[in-house]
Amino acid sequence: MKRLYDIALCDDEEKALDQIERLLTGYQDKTQQEITFKTKRFTSAEELLKRVREEKYRPDLLLLDVFMSGKNGIEAAEDLRRLGCSMPIVFLTTSTEHALKAYGVDAIQYLVKPFEKEHFFHAIDSALGQFHRMKENQITIKVAGGFRQINVKEIVYCESQKNYQVLYLALEECRARLTAAKLWEILEKFYQFDRCGRSYILNMEHIVSVERGEIVMDNGATIYVPRNKAAEFKKSYFSYYFDRRDDTGGGGKRHKMDQPR
Repeated sequence: MKRLYDIALCDDEEKALDQIERLLTGYQDKTQQEITFKTKRFTSAEELLKRVREEKYRPDLLLLDVFMSGKNGIEAAEDLRRLGCSMPIVFLTTSTEHALKAYGVDAIQYLVKPFEKEHFFHAIDSALGQFHRMKENQITIKVAGGFRQINVKEIVYCESQKNYQVLYLALEECRARLTAAKLWEILEKFYQFDRCGRSYILNMEHIVSVERGEIVMDNGATIYVPRNKAAEFKKSYFSYYFDRRDDTGGGGKRHKMDQPR
């Protein structure tokens, strides 16, 4: 059985979209892999972002032009990342002008037109490889009506409400049918999560500030730390924050924090 990948194509020129689809067909033929591509075409960044916001659209891979009328591809990618979309992005464009900015949104490749099809095939190889690595960061939880897969990067924080756990994602809230202990058992293997009292599990990647017993998340929520847990959480967060800076060479996102005492 062939593996189906959902690929979004965004370019304001129909001819360019036609060319990309032909290249994707060529990729399937050349690699002889048991895969098939389902493509969705967008002729503007605004159209793509509307689909993401209103329909929670999440393609497996995005092939994105940079220079388009209206919002450009770099701006669109920045918006997508802020919305919690973590799909691999390959930029296809006519200039190297925005190459550095492209890697600021974790783009896989930045291909300058006209490019050799072998370079395009290599970019697709890399993007699919990242897609499968991202799958390792997904969890499956029981929700009303069945089960749902969630990428842990999209979880801002979780709140315990009786026999339900509310997962606050970048774009929505999700109510999971499990106990707080079970949810923590699932999430504690991911280094960016920590408990804050009995009611909350926080994704420390989404923390904006930790000050005087208040934690501000990047979705605007404020979490109040129990007084008897404040010192313990602050120690844990500082450990995570500085370990992360070491891993990224000091280039990680800056956070506003009380100084350790």
